[in-house]
Amino acid sequence: MFEKLNEMVLKYEELSREMNDPAALGDSNRYQSMMKELSRLTPVIEAFKSYEDNNRIMAESLELIDNESDPELKELAREELSEAKKKAPELEERLKLMLIPRDEADDRNVVVEIRAGAGGEEAALFAAELYRMYVRFAERHRFTVETTDVEDTGIGGFKYVSFMINGGGAFSRLKYESGVHRVQRVPETESGGRIHTSTVTVAIMPEATEVEVSIDPKECRVDVFRASGNGGQCVNTTDSAVRLTHIPTGIVISCQDEKSQIKNKAKAFKVLRAKLYDLERAKAHEAEATLRKSQVGTGDRSEKIRTYNFPQSRLTDHRINLTLYSLDKVMDGDLDGVIDALSAADQAAKLAAMA
Repeated sequence: MFEKLNEMVLKYEELSREMNDPAALGDSNRYQSMMKELSRLTPVIEAFKSYEDNNRIMAESLELIDNESDPELKELAREELSEAKKKAPELEERLKLMLIPRDEADDRNVVVEIRAGAGGEEAALFAAELYRMYVRFAERHRFTVETTDVEDTGIGGFKYVSFMINGGGAFSRLKYESGVHRVQRVPETESGGRIHTSTVTVAIMPEATEVEVSIDPKECRVDVFRASGNGGQCVNTTDSAVRLTHIPTGIVISCQDEKSQIKNKAKAFKVLRAKLYDLERAKAHEAEATLRKSQVGTGDRSEKIRTYNFPQSRLTDHRINLTLYSLDKVMDGDLDGVIDALSAADQAAKLAAMA
């Protein structure tokens, strides 16, 4: 750990010197890059300085206790030593957390896909409820939501829905939601009062830029069609909907939320870039087997991650054995308690892997 910290100190000092070089000011791209790197390093360097200062206080206090003849000074030194010893574990833990490799996608917007799985209409109804849960979560965090495509059942359920959540740090908060969500409850159509189990699959993908994922237009087929559903105001009276097919991967994106064909096409390409970027991330995670084992599940869509038991108002996250009896609040978008617990478990696993 300390070898890595010393390397960061040297890098920080080197960047600080470069920032004072007039030549750096002439290259705006280089200057912005250095500023970004400095802002990333600064809190780590400050935490390391606090840790070293605390160690210095402990060493000086021990020396005073061993060599000082004045009883009052000895007592002051003992008090300082006791205080510094209390601080030491907290300062070390803070440093370790800062050294955990940060996911480069954490600050990005996200593309969300929800698909009804086993359970027929009941699964579709729950898919619609999960959509509303994430929309309310976004509203609580002042994120914005853009729906791209919906395949509804006509009676309130969604067979499929895709949407974007835009806001700084959206992926860092929602990346643990990928996987199979299981619901247990008595459907309204069930006259015998039996509990049914249904499943819904959620995929969370970070948005990618055009620079990161270059798409050759020749490898894409674009079809236009008339939007379906409750469009109104020209949405379903003109050929404004877009179906984008990426020929090399077979990925198909439909977008019919906007009145404008141009806007729908732009949204479809955004979703395609996110999907291609997500595929690359998945390959990288598979290659880094050791790192993958240290993570709380954040990507395997076949992994059953959570159960929503409505009769007991119980939510259980199976990855960290977390159980909450506040299902109504969760379904209203109050997901922070669950997400914070998952994030803490992920950090603890990564710290253990670093040891």
